[in-house]
Amino acid sequence: MHPCPRKCLATLLLLIVTSTAPLIQAAELPEVDRFNYILGTQAIGGRYHFTQQDPLVESAEVIRAMGASCMKFDLRAKPKEYPGVHSLVELARDERSHRRVLDMPFANFQLWAEPFASTSWKQGLSKADADKEYQELHALVVHLLKTYSGTGKTFYLGHWEGDNLLRGSIGKEADAKMTPEKVQGMIDWLTTRQRAVDDAKRDTPHQNVQVWHYTELNHPTISMRESRPTLVNQVLPKVPVDFVSYSAYDVTNEPKAEEIKEVLSYIESQLKPKPGIPGRRVFIGEYGYSVLHHGKAHHSPQEQDRLSRITILSALEWGCPFILYWELYNNELEPNEQHRGYWMINDKGVKQPIYETHRRYYEWARAFVGECVTRTGKVPENEAFQKATAEYFRAMR
Repeated sequence: MHPCPRKCLATLLLLIVTSTAPLIQAAELPEVDRFNYILGTQAIGGRYHFTQQDPLVESAEVIRAMGASCMKFDLRAKPKEYPGVHSLVELARDERSHRRVLDMPFANFQLWAEPFASTSWKQGLSKADADKEYQELHALVVHLLKTYSGTGKTFYLGHWEGDNLLRGSIGKEADAKMTPEKVQGMIDWLTTRQRAVDDAKRDTPHQNVQVWHYTELNHPTISMRESRPTLVNQVLPKVPVDFVSYSAYDVTNEPKAEEIKEVLSYIESQLKPKPGIPGRRVFIGEYGYSVLHHGKAHHSPQEQDRLSRITILSALEWGCPFILYWELYNNELEPNEQHRGYWMINDKGVKQPIYETHRRYYEWARAFVGECVTRTGKVPENEAFQKATAEYFRAMR
């Protein structure tokens, strides 16, 4: 019998080691890192970046350095950017930049998670499409639960503005686009996605990690004020979603505290009860203020910050679990290629007043939570923290 070649021996030793070694448990985030600081921002479609890193990774590192504990980004098919990726699991697990960001010490992730499998619900959701949607989202949830078990991370899986998908504009002519088939298709689609999340959580052993499902709406005011059909009154009461994200431009463009709270309460009133989820279940997934609009000056950096603080304080007083500013780097251009200026950091790398408002807030909030841990041995209750945070922003007026 000939001796085993060195390559064969090395392979055999590797197999022995990997088959007998215990699985490496993902590290649990420190208490101060896994606390929900409520305020956040997002990195979706930014038109510039400043380093040689992948733009998503660069954005996440900037957001993390600012002090945030949450990160919102796009987990969707992009064949031109990631040609070798064929599913949500492969994108989250194998694509280097996405995996690196998911592994970063953020406590909460809000993700636009839309399967690579081509599905459609706008003429009704077929059984074949429902099965594809279910299987791919279910597999993603299983992956997240297994990979991040023990870390204290929470993942919120949702989609982009649902009213734009369902009806398009707020114009009255768009009311007719909400056909019974389309409305029922969206109901079935969201119900299928929720079932995928619930089933995966029920059947997958995990600890100290959570996954929730949300729908995002963006035109609730025309339902509240005019009883016109939108996602909030035609779909939301019929789907068992965990949370609702509100892309809130229709009430935050000229923010008034009582109006913001009124709309948030209206959205919440349409939700199906979920006794297992404490607290409010409606969060602001987008709000922001551009510096240019149709080629004209729109908001100065100082006005951008002032209006944001009105929105932040109003949503804090109401009890939103998240308030997410659009966004870190601008993603929209005017016809002449000028940046519209939905940003915290502009295209020249200059940090705007709204960036500094968030940075200073995180500095205060982390000190507040750290002091509470030192004094009591535990983080503050969410309600107490939210109250203190509202007081912090009131003092800035």
